[in-house]
Amino acid sequence: MNQVICPDADALAAQALMLIQKRVLAAIDQQGRATLVLAGGSTPRRLYQQMATQSWPWQQIHLFWGDERFVPHDHPESNYRMARETWLDHVAIPAANIHPMPTTPLTPPEAAAAYERELQAFFGLQPGAFPTFDVIVLGMGEDGHTASLFPHTAALQVCDRIVTVGQKGTEPRLTLTIPTFNCGRCVLFLVAGANKALAYAQVTAPLADGERWPAALIRPQSGDLWWLVESSVLA
Repeated sequence: MNQVICPDADALAAQALMLIQKRVLAAIDQQGRATLVLAGGSTPRRLYQQMATQSWPWQQIHLFWGDERFVPHDHPESNYRMARETWLDHVAIPAANIHPMPTTPLTPPEAAAAYERELQAFFGLQPGAFPTFDVIVLGMGEDGHTASLFPHTAALQVCDRIVTVGQKGTEPRLTLTIPTFNCGRCVLFLVAGANKALAYAQVTAPLADGERWPAALIRPQSGDLWWLVESSVLA
C-alpha cells in the first residue's frame, strides 16, 4: 500500500492528477490505449476540474464508471452527469470513448447485465473472466463504503460477476464488484475530510473487517494500491 498525505483537497487533486497522467500515458505507450474507471461523489470533483484543463491524447483514453446511482443520466445525482459537466464537456474526447453505466428505463439487474456485456465486448473477455483496467479511481464514505459497496450488503459477496446491483438502504445502485476492482493495474483512493478518520483507520488496519468497512476488501491482486489522503483525515 502506498500512502500520500496531502495538506488540502486541492493538493490531493493535483497529486491524483499527476499519478493518473503517468499511468495513463504509460498504458498508451504500451498498448495504444488507456482505460480509466471514474468515481462519483464530492471528492473527485476537484480532480475532474483539473482534468478539464489537460491536453491528453483523449482519442486513446476510454472512460468507465465504478458505480452509478440508478437515476437518468441528466439527473443532478448522476455520477456520469457530474463528470460530464466538470470535465468531459470541456475536452475533445470522442463520444465512443465514454462508457457510462446504463440506467433507466432498464431495471437495475438488467442494467448491470448490460454493462457487464459491454465490458466483456470491449475487453474481449471469455465468460467468467474479469477486465483489467489501467487506473481505477475510488472514494470512501465515512461508513467505509466505496463505489456502491455498502456495509453488510449482498453486493460484497458477488465474486462471479463484473457488475452487480448495490444497495444503499432501499435505493438500488450499479457497481463494479470487488474482484473487478482487484484486477486493476492501479487502484487509487481519494479520501478527504475529518469525518473519514475513523473509517480510514479501520479500513487500513491489518485485520480490517471488510463486511463492516467494505473499502478494506479492495486489495489489488497484482496492481498498485494508492491512498491519497487529506491531512485532516489523520488529525
